[in-house]
Amino acid sequence: MTAPTDNASPAAASPMRTPPVVSPQEWEAARQRLLVKEKAHTRARDALAAERRRMPWTEVGANYAFDGPHGRLSLSDLFDGRRQLIVYRAFFEPGVYGWPEHACRGCSMVADQVAHLAHLNARDTTLVFVSRAPQEDIARLKARMDWKMPWFTLTDGFDKDFGVHEWHGTNVFFRDGDRIFRTYFLNNRGDEQMGGTWNYLDITPLGRQETWEDSPEGYPQTPTYKWWNWHDSYVQGAAPDRKWVEISDAGEAAFRNKNK
Repeated sequence: MTAPTDNASPAAASPMRTPPVVSPQEWEAARQRLLVKEKAHTRARDALAAERRRMPWTEVGANYAFDGPHGRLSLSDLFDGRRQLIVYRAFFEPGVYGWPEHACRGCSMVADQVAHLAHLNARDTTLVFVSRAPQEDIARLKARMDWKMPWFTLTDGFDKDFGVHEWHGTNVFFRDGDRIFRTYFLNNRGDEQMGGTWNYLDITPLGRQETWEDSPEGYPQTPTYKWWNWHDSYVQGAAPDRKWVEISDAGEAAFRNKNK
């Protein structure tokens, strides 16, 4: 079997060496063999997230300032009243390729993948982007690209202190009263997986906060599925919708019976 050729492509003369074409039964058998490895990968990822939740923290002692749409803000303000804060350092500023019309292409791909923030917010987590561009430029860029995440302007050495002055990166913080702690950091290919609600929650100290997770004693946890909601329907402190509880319980029971 050869792939369709494209005369405009330099590689058109070299046909793709595609996998064999097999019967539906052989295909399903191959899928089941791979599924064993995929499930092992999922379990290993969950174990890694559990270990991440047990990493030591380091306290943030300095005061940092950011410009926002309505004025100057502290690092504590960026939490927006929540306990967890994820800060992605995006490169949008003079000297970055694309300025002033665009941010860095890689950072823009990250921004394009960010899921609706209501789901993170429902887990006591805030996600923000920070750059050195002035707020008027950030507002223009967000409008053009239809990005909804809060995006603040760096004004001091925050980026250098947290390893993101020369390259993109994601820092995670936890707020306990007036104290702020840095709990995790990733960059390079680690940032490539970011964007989805679950991947963001998996790098936070509290995790997804569901009962199946292996978390330290006393960490907040609620029944799996029950907190899920439409992004326009979350109400802080509300009990899970009774009908959704019935539906999710029935769906989970059917799934587990099928896989016995």
